[in-house]
Amino acid sequence: MSVVTITDENFDSEVMASDLPVLIDFWASWCGPCKMMSPLVDEIAVEREGSLKTCKLNVDDYPAIARKFKIMSIPALLLIINGEVVKTSIGAIPKEELIEFIDAQ
Repeated sequence: MSVVTITDENFDSEVMASDLPVLIDFWASWCGPCKMMSPLVDEIAVEREGSLKTCKLNVDDYPAIARKFKIMSIPALLLIINGEVVKTSIGAIPKEELIEFIDAQ
């Protein structure tokens, strides 16, 4: 499964109504640490296909969603299960920590 780009239009259907846990990567094009996280998030999308929905949201393009989740720093990763945020991680992390973040629900 490829990474889903989140927009104002598809947020509810892709994230809040998802049957799978959802990992959202909040990022911006000017953010260096975000650029470091992007390939890791892409790898997770492939590795966890069928068990995790992986999404990215550009905070500059969709600031209302970022505000809704009180995103103040990026990159920010949210793990959402059944429409509820269960975990948050701020800042770039290595792949091993990203996997632990997802698995330690």
